[in-house]
Amino acid sequence: MNPRAVTHDPACTDDSDPQSLPFSAALAKVLAAAPVIAETRRLPLREALGRVLADDVRSQINVPGHTNSAMDGYALRSQDLPSGGAAEFRLAGSAFAGRPFDGAVRAGQCVRIMTGGVMPEGCDTVVIQEHAEADGARVRINAGHRAGQNVRRAGEDIAAGAVALQRGRRLMAADIGLLASLGVGEVGVVRELRACIFSTGDELRPVGAALKTGELYDSNRYTLSCMLGRLGAQVRDLGVVRDDRGALREAFARGAQDCDAVITSGGVSVGEADYTRQTLDELGEVGFWKIAVKPGRPFAFGKLRGKIRGGNGGACYFGLPGNPVSVMATFYMLVQPALRKMAGETDIQPLKLRARCVSALRKRPGRAEFQRGILSVGDDGAAAVESTGAQGSGILSSMSRANCFIFLPDEAGDIAAGGEVTVLPFAGLM
Repeated sequence: MNPRAVTHDPACTDDSDPQSLPFSAALAKVLAAAPVIAETRRLPLREALGRVLADDVRSQINVPGHTNSAMDGYALRSQDLPSGGAAEFRLAGSAFAGRPFDGAVRAGQCVRIMTGGVMPEGCDTVVIQEHAEADGARVRINAGHRAGQNVRRAGEDIAAGAVALQRGRRLMAADIGLLASLGVGEVGVVRELRACIFSTGDELRPVGAALKTGELYDSNRYTLSCMLGRLGAQVRDLGVVRDDRGALREAFARGAQDCDAVITSGGVSVGEADYTRQTLDELGEVGFWKIAVKPGRPFAFGKLRGKIRGGNGGACYFGLPGNPVSVMATFYMLVQPALRKMAGETDIQPLKLRARCVSALRKRPGRAEFQRGILSVGDDGAAAVESTGAQGSGILSSMSRANCFIFLPDEAGDIAAGGEVTVLPFAGLM
């Protein structure tokens, strides 16, 4: 692909650009081109937290393993329950968790039972202790109870042979506990995604260095490394690559050899993209170069040829803008879903919900916007969101204050205070 002349390209501040791909179309293209990692491995359960299941896990046992009591009380036969007035039962024994009652319960008898205790033979109902009057070996129970109450049936949570956890799930602490309760000692997981990151720009300096006029610290690699870490990816950081075609070519080639994704910041805006485009044309192919999104119009996606161990023969390339807010916004909305898919996850889209916007928002129709917001829940349980204020793509402090994006679609205009909007909570990724 030959670089397009940049003299007539719309500026990033323009609201309409017919050459920019709509957000929904860009996301669809990225997801369609993102391959799922094929390599899997088995891990001990204690090492599987945060990994993605490669196969369904079927239970070999019933959970619970036995029909048991859900409450402390008295186990009895439902046919002995009084239909009116009260009935007196003779206490036949007790059943505790791990110490079941040995024997069958006959008509007019009951067994003192604790939560988790195995239901005695013949019993199908538990009356909680607060609804019974005990006097030695006699227990008095009034009417108003129903058959089967306060009883947990064997296998009602998970039946033997049923799928307990489906492939494509990223394992949480609760999942690890569930697997342990099934006696599962190890699971098959997808290999960790490997990502290579670097920044471009001769003006960038490492944190701690003295800055000269026009220079700035490179914060984007820190942000990207942390967000990738939240996704469970292994990160190779190549640092800052100078604006030189040979240096860019070497960095792209290194990343494409053994990484699933190469993610860069900077070098894709109008007027600075020539080296990047030419290098991508040599080492792979460009899918698209600009998207109708604010912040984040200069966003490149493509493929790099390479040989990835346990991979799919190449790396996905994500060229993010240089502005720090644009980096986080485009990563969250476009890169994150693609990486989740590549890592084998099936639930890949960020959470969305509706909320009342207490701030008036300015927007012109023509492209989607992801404005920074602060989401809260009032005493009435209703969700509300307010703007963090100025929405410039270089205002990094707005991302630190925010806990969500306010999504305004292409066709949306100004939003009056009190209007309803779609929000995307950061949910720990930032």
